[in-house]
Amino acid sequence: MIAALRKVRTFAGGHSGWIGLVLLAAVILIVVLAPLFGLPDPVRNNLRGRFVPPSFNFLDLTRYPLGGDHLGRDLFSRIVYGGRVSLAIGALAVGLGGVIGVIVGLFAGFYKGWVDRVLMRLVDVQLSIPLMLLALLVVAALGPSLQNLIIVLALTSWVRYARVVRGQVLAVREREFVQSAYAIGVGNLRIIFVHILPNVLTPVLVIATLELARVIILEAGMSFLGLGVQPPWPSWGRMLAEGRNYMGTYPEVSVYPGLALFITALAVNLSGDWLRDRLDPKLR
Repeated sequence: MIAALRKVRTFAGGHSGWIGLVLLAAVILIVVLAPLFGLPDPVRNNLRGRFVPPSFNFLDLTRYPLGGDHLGRDLFSRIVYGGRVSLAIGALAVGLGGVIGVIVGLFAGFYKGWVDRVLMRLVDVQLSIPLMLLALLVVAALGPSLQNLIIVLALTSWVRYARVVRGQVLAVREREFVQSAYAIGVGNLRIIFVHILPNVLTPVLVIATLELARVIILEAGMSFLGLGVQPPWPSWGRMLAEGRNYMGTYPEVSVYPGLALFITALAVNLSGDWLRDRLDPKLR
């Protein structure tokens, strides 16, 4: 028995990256190709389908394979379209946060001096504020909307890029090809974005992958509290909030979106670990 468990652990550890990539690819394909599946409208109420039991018939996706919710909406359709919303918000927030963080890190590491001190103090201030508290304060002040949600999530992630990129730039700026560009009179902006930036993108890609899982979970938490995606649009966090009153009688209303959130976050994290192992020469 112990030997079998060791084999399972070894297999999982050695193949976790591929497992994560397969799961992530499956999730992305399902949510991207959702309009081709002929799923019921995820926001249309149908009281005849209220708490319809799951049929688990995935060959006919129009018959509530995972059952219906308290308003008769198809759970599977809402989970799939909720995944589209969560992944889109996560990707946009990670991209925006990455752009801000990379630019801050590039300028802080390149110019050093007072520029570095000012920008890094901003990073310290950001890190001293609890992320959920910051998100709640900004959304409460600006109002819940998709645009504000993306901005808030981006503001919670840019500091990680800034610190890592700054450290990379401090090392790269002393290398020979950068000094040679200085010597022939290349401008600072060209050196930063043409010569230095391509050499610091590897850790940025790894951070972006790992940040995606964190942002998706944070978005679900804010939607659960009513400050994220607003009804009737589906969101995994919103679905969890809507189903919490029925956990004793119809647990599937919350369990299935919770599983979707768990699987997606796990797939992204495993893929990020795999990408880090492949791109970091120290871990090879």
